[in-house]
Amino acid sequence: MNDARDEILRRVRAAGASQVEGSVADPYRRRGSLGDEERVRLFCERVGEYRAEVHRCAEPEIGRLIASTCARQEARRLVIPPGLPSAWRSDELNLVDDEGLSPFELDAVDGALTGCTVAIAETGTIVLAAGPAEGRRALTLVPDLHVCVVGERQIVQLLPEALERIEEVGSHVRPLTLVSGPSATSDIELSRVEGVHGPRNLVVLVMKESR
Repeated sequence: MNDARDEILRRVRAAGASQVEGSVADPYRRRGSLGDEERVRLFCERVGEYRAEVHRCAEPEIGRLIASTCARQEARRLVIPPGLPSAWRSDELNLVDDEGLSPFELDAVDGALTGCTVAIAETGTIVLAAGPAEGRRALTLVPDLHVCVVGERQIVQLLPEALERIEEVGSHVRPLTLVSGPSATSDIELSRVEGVHGPRNLVVLVMKESR
């Protein structure tokens, strides 16, 4: 038995020794080729494919759009991170600052309103990195609705570009949350269930920043 095993191992070693190591090709794209408008349109299209609601607006309109979006969602009481821009804070909403709210308190609000660090057009993904306008991870995972403002300049085409952007802003040392549509999963019978691992409803507001 040992002789047979040794012979097998000898042949394996001999076969491996005859292989010539070569360089491994790196076919990954690291730079996108789309123009600004094409990139934004692709992002909106991909986000919509995930059954998320997506709207575009100019920066001066963002406050009104947030208010009308929340009214349509019947969401009035929203939790917000400490660094949310003042222009996003509509007087028509009851905004609750997240000062270490418990999971039960987060579950009691109608939704969460945040920004993001970067967004990926090719996959329709929003990246949250616990920045001032994003808050901690639980803020966007516990409430049933997440309203996220994405600046057009924050949208890149490819994942490698997003990772570079994260490093540039110093977010690579924080926990990252990648959001591609509302939370959804399927059971063994392939029945779609939403809201198990995060919010059932995602609204993305793509904002064209003022020059």
